Amino acid sequence: MHKSSVLSIGRSAAALAAFAALAACSPGTGAAPAETAAARPEAFGAAGYRGIAPGMAKEAAVATGKLAAAPVSALDGCTVLSWQGGPAPDPAKLAAETEAQRKADDLYARSDAADHEAKQSAGKSAAELAKAAAKDAEAAQLAADSAMASAEVAGKREERDKAFAAAGGASFGKNGLHELGAPPGAKTAEGIGVGSSLADLHKAYDARGLKPGTAGRFELPIAEKPGWRFVFTPADNGTVGGVAISDGALKCR
Repeated sequence: MHKSSVLSIGRSAAALAAFAALAACSPGTGAAPAETAAARPEAFGAAGYRGIAPGMAKEAAVATGKLAAAPVSALDGCTVLSWQGGPAPDPAKLAAETEAQRKADDLYARSDAADHEAKQSAGKSAAELAKAAAKDAEAAQLAADSAMASAEVAGKREERDKAFAAAGGASFGKNGLHELGAPPGAKTAEGIGVGSSLADLHKAYDARGLKPGTAGRFELPIAEKPGWRFVFTPADNGTVGGVAISDGALKCR
């Protein structure tokens, strides 16, 4: 073989090696797995969502910039914040909630005190018996008024819960985040989100312990977060209308 042929073959091999090295480092090959991982959507689940995690303090959660700072509800002592871009606070609604809560609390305290006083009433004279009867009547009326006020609060609580299921958000109590609702478009690791069929919900979670909960919802215990659970709110059209994780507390005070 001529010396010139050997040199030509050597140069060709070197060029091929250089091309292979460039191809391995190009964005279209070696970077593909990283791009795929980055494009994978975040799952809504036990670890929370968008940096908002179970037990996180409200101030720390707001500091992430993912939540609005002003509450959309403060019923039952729970401060409910929307996701950024979600429902804005309604001052009239907030005022109505505050007044309903104040009225219910006041009537409950007065009813309890009147009932206690009525039970202490004793006597055999006509005047004493009349006084005891009056106290019984007062206690009964206050109990009825208290029940009506509690029913009004329950109605506003149902309105709050429906809005929370539809738009998601974060609810905080004295111990930090106690409920986190998924925004529209978010899905669990198993692909369940708002709009999923109830059939798919059962297929994904029945074997893991999905059970009927309160108010027609479905609940699933979260093994890695003792005391916490998934809460799936069904819609009227046979789909999932809301997804949340919750510590199960009905009130925050």
